[in-house]
This record gives sequence, structure tokens and C-alpha cells, in this order.
Amino acid sequence: MAQLGSHQGQCSAQLARHVPPRPESPVRKVTDGVLVVLPTYNEIQNLERVVAGVRKLGHDVLIVDDASPDGTGDLADRLAGADGAVRVLHRPRKLGLGSAYEDAFRMGLEDGAQLMVEMDADGSHLPENLDAIVDAARRSGGLAIGSRYIPGGSVVGWPFYRGLLSWGANVYCRILLGLPTHDCTSGYRCYTRELISHIGLDDVVSQGYSFQIEMVWRARRLGYSVVEVPIRFEDRVAGASKVSRGEVRRALWTVLRLSLGRWKR
Repeated sequence: MAQLGSHQGQCSAQLARHVPPRPESPVRKVTDGVLVVLPTYNEIQNLERVVAGVRKLGHDVLIVDDASPDGTGDLADRLAGADGAVRVLHRPRKLGLGSAYEDAFRMGLEDGAQLMVEMDADGSHLPENLDAIVDAARRSGGLAIGSRYIPGGSVVGWPFYRGLLSWGANVYCRILLGLPTHDCTSGYRCYTRELISHIGLDDVVSQGYSFQIEMVWRARRLGYSVVEVPIRFEDRVAGASKVSRGEVRRALWTVLRLSLGRWKR
């Protein structure tokens, strides 16, 4: 079962895709309407610094921890205990990035969030870019993506092969899905409440990193604006990347299946 830190009651997370409503837990309104979601797995070296950067901007934080064996969940609970605007959703095991965001977005809808942000907990996404992304989403009414691959965007600290892989994956997405978006795989982005409500989280199939691609595709299919904001992406300074070769293969297959129209809108 999944426990919600700094909430009374518990939030259950199914081992499958869908998450039932939280039992009798009080609705807690998001302070400024902006909820920043930080999925974590073994990020004990980075989490506190990232949370502090977001909180300086005045936004609420929801940490979704997948039973990290390094103690990240315990650290998250301590941060939540010290700051009422920080909450924690504990899940029983590593269930995937996509499902972490789905669970968080459902909670955000319940708690009145108007804008919901995806942000990595490893320090790669700089808090100084956050408000520009949030403002762009608010103005567009749809999805704003922190982009590494438009003028003004940059990547710092990646080896050449990793940059080439990321760039190639985005070209692949643009060609097969007909998307004008330059950075479909960016995990730094903000959705409006309206878009999340209409996108149909129960219809989203991707559970891993391909979730990012599918959400862009679905937003476009629904006619929502998808805008890009230049960001500086810095490679993590501590810990290990969670992107495996298997994740890359699944993402490529996801794009192919989407392009063939085998999934519902």
C-alpha cells in the first residue's frame, strides 16, 4: 500500500496501472495552485537540495518515492515533517516513472492544483527555469516543455554518445509522430489542470520514460497548445541515471506503436 506523508490517512497505489481513490483523506489545497512533482528512486544525495530550490519559489512539492533502498523515502518524510507544503507518496516498489506521474496528477486534481510540474529530483533541472515554464503553461492553456534543443537551450556534462542518443530519439519522434516539438523527451514540463483532466490518464499506456513522449502526442491530438521554453540542463552531480537500454528500446517501440495508431486517443 502507498502511504501519504504529512496527510492523514493513506493513499493506495495498485501494482497495476490504475490507482483507486484515496480513502477518507482530507483534501488539501495546493498553496499557489502550482504542484511540483518529484519522482524518486535512490536520490538521497540530491533530494534535499532540489526541494529547497523549489520551495524558495513558493511552490508545493509532492515527492513520489518507489521504496528507495537508500533511504530517500525517510529523507522525504523528514522534509515533509518540517514543511507543510511538502508531501510524500510512498509506493510499494519501483513501478515506473509514468505511473508515478499518473498517481501524482490524480492527487493534484483532487487537491485543486491548477498547474502540475514534472521535475527530476537529481538536480538536472534547475529551479531558476521553473517559473518561466509555469508561466508559459499558464499562458498557453496546455503544456509547456523545458527544452534543451531550441535556441537558448543547452546540455551540460553529458558525454557525446548520450547527447547524440537524446537528439536522435527526438528526431525519431518528430518524424514518426509528425510532432513539431523539438524536445519530446524532456522531463521538465508543466501541464494545466484542464489538459490533465481531458487527456485521460486511464488511457495512457506508457509506464516508463516513454510517458513523456506519449503525453506530448496526446496533448497535440486533443488540440492543446504545446510550447517550448529554453532551459539549461545539467547532468546529475551525484547518483546514477535510471535510464536503461531497456527503457530506450521500450520508448522506441512506444513511438512506433503510436505512429501506427494502435492506441486510443
